[in-house]
Amino acid sequence: MEVWNYANIWEAVAAATPERPALIHGAHKTSWRDFDRRANALGRHMVEAGLTQQSKVAAWLYNGPEYLETYFAAFKAGLVPFNTNYRYGADELTYLFDNADAEAVIFHSAFAEVADKVRGRLPKVKTWIVVEEPGFPAPDWAIAYESLVTPGADRFEAPWGRSSDDLLLMYTGGTTGMPKGVMWRQEDLFKALGGGANLLLGIPPLTSCAEAGERARALAVQTITIPVAPLMHATGQFISFGQLCAGSAIATLTSRRFDPANLFDEVERLGVTGLVIVGPAFAVPMLETLEANPGRWTLPTLQRIISSGAMWGAENKQGLLKHLPQLMLMDSLGSSEALGLAGSTSGGGAAAGTAKFQAGPNAAVFTEDGRRVTAGSGERGLVAVGGYTPVGYYKDEEKSAKTFRIFEGARWSVPGDWATLETDGSITLLGRGSQVINTGGEKVFPEEVEEALKRFPGVRDAAVVGLPDPRFGERICAIVETAGSEAPSLSDLAAHVRGLLADYKAPRELVLAPVNRAPNGKLDYKALRNLALERLQAQSA
Repeated sequence: MEVWNYANIWEAVAAATPERPALIHGAHKTSWRDFDRRANALGRHMVEAGLTQQSKVAAWLYNGPEYLETYFAAFKAGLVPFNTNYRYGADELTYLFDNADAEAVIFHSAFAEVADKVRGRLPKVKTWIVVEEPGFPAPDWAIAYESLVTPGADRFEAPWGRSSDDLLLMYTGGTTGMPKGVMWRQEDLFKALGGGANLLLGIPPLTSCAEAGERARALAVQTITIPVAPLMHATGQFISFGQLCAGSAIATLTSRRFDPANLFDEVERLGVTGLVIVGPAFAVPMLETLEANPGRWTLPTLQRIISSGAMWGAENKQGLLKHLPQLMLMDSLGSSEALGLAGSTSGGGAAAGTAKFQAGPNAAVFTEDGRRVTAGSGERGLVAVGGYTPVGYYKDEEKSAKTFRIFEGARWSVPGDWATLETDGSITLLGRGSQVINTGGEKVFPEEVEEALKRFPGVRDAAVVGLPDPRFGERICAIVETAGSEAPSLSDLAAHVRGLLADYKAPRELVLAPVNRAPNGKLDYKALRNLALERLQAQSA
């Protein structure tokens, strides 16, 4: 029986195409041979440090070669890598590493000061490994990453071997509670991501790990993908995994802050073929930069932009296609615990509608009590996906039972996205149930109103939250970031929304402020609600 483990697949690609680049970071290129050998050395060190079968390894890193080398090393050694949000403070990190039972932590030296504060509270950690950065001295209590990996090593496999059951943990953000670790079996993750298939090119799933090497060797031109989104989140990480399985190279940006001009320069310099983003946090400044610099970039090699995890408006897609008509814009509906819910593709100069998706082959819409929603009924339901799904949440049986449910005698992942199922089988996404606003007994999904607000001239970004209201329970507040100096009025924005949606969905309060998104492009609704309350209270004082 084939052991579907990412280490086996990437080793096959490395053996078939040793001289080709696997990882690119600025002027530095890591060949597939070196990618393999560096990961061997790192995996061996962690086992020699005392980690055992399925011990947990924290990747506390910015985007860079070290991120993917860390995961490759963990997979080789039969360990469990997990992501770390580099914006967390000491208490959040302590919770995360303790919850994950971390035994190894690999971190950039920029985090050394915080790491020093938390390491005394984490007795399970057996080895701290530091990736040195200019301007941030490496602490003497951590092992230098490059001293371990530069010598490289021949193929490494721990005494307990590798398995299709080996896990990866993907910790979700904590905006609606403490972070939760989604447990993915490697085989399930690989197959949920398509199993090496490329439907656009008519390439079927892999039949063996060795076949990945054969396909990579047969490539006439190697593709290059930049995960613009952080590798610490599922969108950037999982799509990068898939690209590596296809023998592609992964390029990472050297800047710690997103700069669209720098991105486009790198696309042209390297001949990049694909980008991975998370909706408007990246797509809006990308379009603004193209608009402000007509003709500066031609980007002839760029073929596709893939987005997941946040609403991506049709107007923005249309604007990007105006500048780059050769692009395919692939908008995926999914989450860390539910891959392949639905998707849409825009190309040929035409953009798919906002929040309009074609349901995935294993997706369906169910009512809360498990009844399948009838297409065209207009009934709201929860989007669910079956087939290859996670084991559950690490050390959280209660939350696992709420998300991974039995409908029609089968197991489904139900992350909480509400939608309607249209007559043609497409899905209209309404939003996440955990953020729904109840105003006068009517349920309003913030995402739906946000997308309507973004269509108002001069609105750069928008967020919608519910505020306490003595009469209606909650009232809708719009937080709007403008692109120019002229600010829209509440009455104008409300009239605009009423022209697109039901009257009760129009905002009754307005706060003009930057809409700060996390690096993964998502909104922190709790923080935005507090901002709105503070601003409105200050205005009324």
